[in-house]
Amino acid sequence: MSRAKSIMFQGTGSGVGKSIVVAAMCRLLSRRGVKVAPFKAQNMALNSFVTADGKEMGRAQVFQAEACGLLPDVRMNPVLLKPSADARSQVILMGEPFEHLSARDYYKRSRAHWKVVQEAYDSLSSDYDVIVIEGAGSPAEINLRKTDIVNMTTAEYAGASVLIVADIDKGGVFASLKGTFDLIEERFRPLIKGFIINKFRGDVGLLEPGIEMFSKIVPVPVLGVLPWFYDIHVDEEDGVFVQKIESRTGKRRDSIRICVARLPRISNFTDFSALALEDDVEIILSDSSEDLLSSDIDIVILPGTKATTSDIEFLRARGWDKALRKFVKKGGMVAGICGGFQMLGMTISDRFGTDGAPGLYEGFGLLPIDTQMSDQKVLKQVEIQIQAIQLHESALTIQGYEIHMGRSTLRMDNSRSLLSIDTREGQIFVFNQERGILGTYIHGIFDNDVFRRAFLNFVRKRKGLMPLPTLFNYKKYRLGQFDRLADWLEENSNIQEILRLVDV
Repeated sequence: MSRAKSIMFQGTGSGVGKSIVVAAMCRLLSRRGVKVAPFKAQNMALNSFVTADGKEMGRAQVFQAEACGLLPDVRMNPVLLKPSADARSQVILMGEPFEHLSARDYYKRSRAHWKVVQEAYDSLSSDYDVIVIEGAGSPAEINLRKTDIVNMTTAEYAGASVLIVADIDKGGVFASLKGTFDLIEERFRPLIKGFIINKFRGDVGLLEPGIEMFSKIVPVPVLGVLPWFYDIHVDEEDGVFVQKIESRTGKRRDSIRICVARLPRISNFTDFSALALEDDVEIILSDSSEDLLSSDIDIVILPGTKATTSDIEFLRARGWDKALRKFVKKGGMVAGICGGFQMLGMTISDRFGTDGAPGLYEGFGLLPIDTQMSDQKVLKQVEIQIQAIQLHESALTIQGYEIHMGRSTLRMDNSRSLLSIDTREGQIFVFNQERGILGTYIHGIFDNDVFRRAFLNFVRKRKGLMPLPTLFNYKKYRLGQFDRLADWLEENSNIQEILRLVDV
């Protein structure tokens, strides 16, 4: 069986920019005509995606696949961990929910998981010319060395050339690079072919003396100094995305202000990244109920969560139940996605503790639905048709994907203003047009250009503002951002040396 060439980007720690550099490398190779695919053995994230065949994988590898011009494939991310508590995660193997494990028990199963990784990599490698691999955290975590399946173990198995990425914005960049190099087992060090300094601000000339001195200390070259960028839109790491989304919004005086609930177990926050790019949208993230009433908020979004029942109690303890009722009464729009949809209902029943502590939980009572949690996860891509409603004068097509553990059913409701769409798994879309309350299980709903603009214009009309035309093509915009990302890497690194590592 033929094997692809491989290059791997590891890091001095989490959040240094490995995912983005991998995406940039994928795009750079793809536009040179190279048949390239991304790979990450193990990903820990609450931001996930459902493939066309109903499998679940991390959004970072979906983003990287998109940079390659590929459809997402679970072989690109064979092990996905979705934290459900501080030291407990749901384990997804090859796109299928496997079990919930404590951190200690997960590491006890590292050999079995490593076999899954090997099989996925071998299969993927046989289909492509180059595999661009992403590490996780740091390869210098000496306490995890024996159970590592994602950094140097993967690099050695794939025969990958390794580049170590460091974040200079955090300070101590040369110390972090030297410390990482020194703590990596000596047998792995020959795999390290270069360093990448990321998130640099200022004059590179001032850094060059340090790079020259560093070359005399560590026998590995610095192959790139990548500048900090503000104007390229990318899917970030989980926490980084939440921190950055507010800075991308608020461009017009007649903006729509959106408050996204900042939940402890917030997931799939890329659901509102397209909203953040609209010229007439300003987004804040908050867990304070006072922001709903004291600020000029037009829309409240309850996002997805890995722990619906504990997160609704988190919001209730902060007064969100009363604040939401007042907000709706004064004419505000509320939208809930997945776990947020469940919260908007009447009750959430979790007899077996699927989502947290077993029990019957009271919802916020804004939509006439009841949710029954189960241990069967719904994973599928979906397309629905919505006939002419107040959101839009003609029928709408909405595409997205479902990832949820509960089934929501509609109570008897004779309101003519209520639009609902159900499937075999229960209600998927419920909209109270009169009160302005929308709930759905469809992730990526706002990636649909016509629906997104119709949703915003619905609110604009309620505010007495003129509606705006649908001008923003989110998919086309993302493709342009991949090219800008590739340019960023190519223009600020020794790209010929990096390409030589994969014989390109």
